[in-house]
Amino acid sequence: MTCSPNGRGRRRVRERCRAVAEVFHVHEFDNGLTLLGQPMEQVSSAAVTIALPGGSAGDPGELAGAASVGAYWLLRGAGERDTRALHDAFDSLGCRHHEDAQNEHLVLGAALLGDNLAKALAIYSDILRRPHLAERAFAPCRELIAQELESLEDEPMRKASVMIREQFYPQPLGRCPLGSRPTLTAMTPDAVAAHLGRLLSPAGATIAVAGRFRWEELVYVVGELLGDWSGPAMPAPPTAPAPRGLRHLIKPTAQVQIMLAYPAETIRGKRYYPARLAQMVLSGGTSSRLFTEVREKRALVYAVGARYHSLRDHAGMFVYAGTTPQRAQETLDVTVAELRRLGEGATEEEMARARTQLKSALVMQGESTSARADALAGDWHHLRRLRSLEELSAAVDAVTADQVAEYARAFPADELTALTIGPDELDTSALAAPGRRPCSSSKPDCPTA
Repeated sequence: MTCSPNGRGRRRVRERCRAVAEVFHVHEFDNGLTLLGQPMEQVSSAAVTIALPGGSAGDPGELAGAASVGAYWLLRGAGERDTRALHDAFDSLGCRHHEDAQNEHLVLGAALLGDNLAKALAIYSDILRRPHLAERAFAPCRELIAQELESLEDEPMRKASVMIREQFYPQPLGRCPLGSRPTLTAMTPDAVAAHLGRLLSPAGATIAVAGRFRWEELVYVVGELLGDWSGPAMPAPPTAPAPRGLRHLIKPTAQVQIMLAYPAETIRGKRYYPARLAQMVLSGGTSSRLFTEVREKRALVYAVGARYHSLRDHAGMFVYAGTTPQRAQETLDVTVAELRRLGEGATEEEMARARTQLKSALVMQGESTSARADALAGDWHHLRRLRSLEELSAAVDAVTADQVAEYARAFPADELTALTIGPDELDTSALAAPGRRPCSSSKPDCPTA
């Protein structure tokens, strides 16, 4: 099967067929914009994900949070439509849209009936190329982000997740997308508009579409709308070493939040699939090790789990436990012991459950056009290729218990980055690798024991 679209700025088209039900298309325009597509004939809907390089990591330090503010500001009028008309246009198409500043991208996305896809893309063309960015609309957008930042105080688990990433990843890659109170207060419309002018560029941008559409028509429509769009690439931000270490935030609460993090294989690394199975052995359902050992057997926590997360060049395993001050120390010690026990291996029964859990998640993702569009954009960012569900399933099935154990030994739960929030500090001596004592993030020159 070949494609011969006549969209403006065509450079080359590549198509990869993984299975009869899964066909992928890639078209790269001369201006640096990449269009990805996965037709899904069994559905009537379509979803689009637009990923612009930059995100929160691309915000200048004094403008931390600008991408998040900008994501709202872009929807306050574009082209010939004011704010009300723009939202009415989306609503008239039955379009569920979202805007989000992530670590490495500013993401705009929508889900709607496939028949309305071209009209939605025309609206996004105005948002990307002709946003109003009216000064009078800036303050409300900034206030919405400030309120979201304040809401973290009422969501301790979410706040802990944000803080541990800031502590674990190199800066500014781990920066909170919402910025800080000082940077939000100091932001001006002119400064954010200038930053968005650099961020809104086709160079390195990706548009991923999944669902019901005709590929030739899609390439033509995007070429007509965005083929002559121009702009330089957003430069990669310089990074500083991750703070890591240990941190305790004193808070007189009846709950204690414990967050642990340690390095993991990135998505493009050769041990990626063993890493995902390792996560499932630890935290894949109510039969997983953390749930069984920390919650069911000892009743130490109300919530516990491990989550894998990857940026392009850095990845981590993030572990959360929520407990009471009286049980916090034992919770920490038992959780760390379970993380390290993974290096001793997993049973075949655990592996079978882990494979089923992971594959079930993949199958459910494959039935959602929004999830598939996000996955296409993510694959292109991390791998520069697209993976089918068949490939993912086969890769999961191929992982052995020995490979999971080898992975756990290659990426051990040593020198753990830790964050605790609660009334009292905990004894963190168990967190350091053998032969070392734990270091506070405020004392990076901590000597070996």
